[in-house]
Amino acid sequence: MSCIAVIPVYNHGHAIGAVVDALRGHDLPVLLVDDGSEPHCAAVLDRLATLDGVTLLRHTHNQGKGAACVSGFREAAALGYSHALQIDADGQHDTADVPRFLAEMAAHPDAVIAGCPVYDDSVPKGRLYGRYATHVWVWINTLSLRITDSMCGYRIYPLAPTLPVLGAMPQARRMDFDPEVLVRLDWAGVPVVNLPTRVRYPADGVSHFDYWRDNVRISRMHTRLFFGMLRRSPRLLARHLGAQR
Repeated sequence: MSCIAVIPVYNHGHAIGAVVDALRGHDLPVLLVDDGSEPHCAAVLDRLATLDGVTLLRHTHNQGKGAACVSGFREAAALGYSHALQIDADGQHDTADVPRFLAEMAAHPDAVIAGCPVYDDSVPKGRLYGRYATHVWVWINTLSLRITDSMCGYRIYPLAPTLPVLGAMPQARRMDFDPEVLVRLDWAGVPVVNLPTRVRYPADGVSHFDYWRDNVRISRMHTRLFFGMLRRSPRLLARHLGAQR
């Protein structure tokens, strides 16, 4: 097994250097995916790409976080890595937990290691409460409670089963990517290991979550997944019942 960190970046020039330094401190190679950043951030990424173990992939225009993750996962596989650790560029995820993620990956190489946020007081209450609507829909759309949190972008993916799933979700290219890919991996029978991890919202953090447009996208995603669940419900129910025996 071999793992590389994949970081989608869009105008996070003030924070990305510290994230990269922390990951390199854990001897983890880094793949930066510049999702059409403005010149200042692009220049920061160009400098980071000169460091040992750091690779830069660039979109010529902004396509969305999900699109950046898809490009990064495909590039990671092309580089020969078996797993990709997805982590945000804004510093909200606790890089001190990287060894815990890697240990779970070693223990469960065929599973997605999905971060489950443990928030401090910095979390915006609207974001916190809004997540629960998605959690409920994810539990409905998997007919299970296997996924504790589907919106945290701090995860390790096994690339072999993940790449085929990406082709089945061409519409999920922005903030709807994180929950949809996890549901579809669950549908594909990929195990999910839920790992608690601290998440904070830096006071100077840059968020590209658009409350109106992204919530509309996520609502449409839940609708797509609901009808997909109906087609798969006999198999999902059989899997759930088999796990209880």
